[in-house]
Amino acid sequence: MSTARLTLPSPAKLNLMLHILGRREDGYHELQTLFQFLDYGDEITFALREDGVIQLHTEFEGVPHDSNLIVKAAKKLQEQSGCTLGIDIWIDKILPMGGGIGGGSSNAATTLLGLNHLWQLGWDEDRLAALGLTLGADVPVFVRGHAAFAEGVGEKLTPVDPQEPWYVVLVPQVSVSTAEIFSDPLLTRNTPPIKVRPVPEGNSRNDCLPVVARRYPEVGNALNLLGKFTEAKLTGTGSCVFGGFPSKAEADKVSALLTETLTGFVAKGSNVSMLHRKLQTLL
Repeated sequence: MSTARLTLPSPAKLNLMLHILGRREDGYHELQTLFQFLDYGDEITFALREDGVIQLHTEFEGVPHDSNLIVKAAKKLQEQSGCTLGIDIWIDKILPMGGGIGGGSSNAATTLLGLNHLWQLGWDEDRLAALGLTLGADVPVFVRGHAAFAEGVGEKLTPVDPQEPWYVVLVPQVSVSTAEIFSDPLLTRNTPPIKVRPVPEGNSRNDCLPVVARRYPEVGNALNLLGKFTEAKLTGTGSCVFGGFPSKAEADKVSALLTETLTGFVAKGSNVSMLHRKLQTLL
């Protein structure tokens, strides 16, 4: 057996704004959103196998092995590349499921980039992103690794460079179903598209927020508490709530006050994902 091993970060993302422009005929929603990464996330370790077997050794409660996006990503890449190698995978999981910070999508993207490197496939980012899109709308932004203004279902990406503040992220102990939020009859689906580039400051609304806060009082509570210190926003369809601060000291101070009763963390916003910074060191 080969002993080639690689450990890579799998960062969280925030949606700095999320506008829903309408529903498409295929049932998906037409969006405009602004993605930024956090220097905070899971860690995935890969070890090469020669026998073609793909094995995720970390168990996820309620998620069968073959339904995990990590396994799906590995199998799809193996099939489409015709690679005969396999992989052992372990994950140190700290990102919450159903939190709106991209845990599953990020894990899938880290898997695609990690295996592309270990299996020496030589695929470019465009090809990996296209494969990633078949796994989920948020996977391409993690594959490309740069903060982006996203359109379509989130796959049409324009790199942007918003400010990189320190964030307090609160994690209400609920898992929000994206499908449930997007099918809610009260969801706003007619926001006019932003046509100005770069996206004007102040477009920080998340159209999902009223629906999520109504359905999940824990999220509404977190928004109210963080909102006493800064503009509190919802990321994705939730459940995580975040607000920006100019310094780590200020973010830490607010976090210390709020995490007495709520779960949360402090992390730096980053326009280049920590996964891509790590991959650069391997080249």
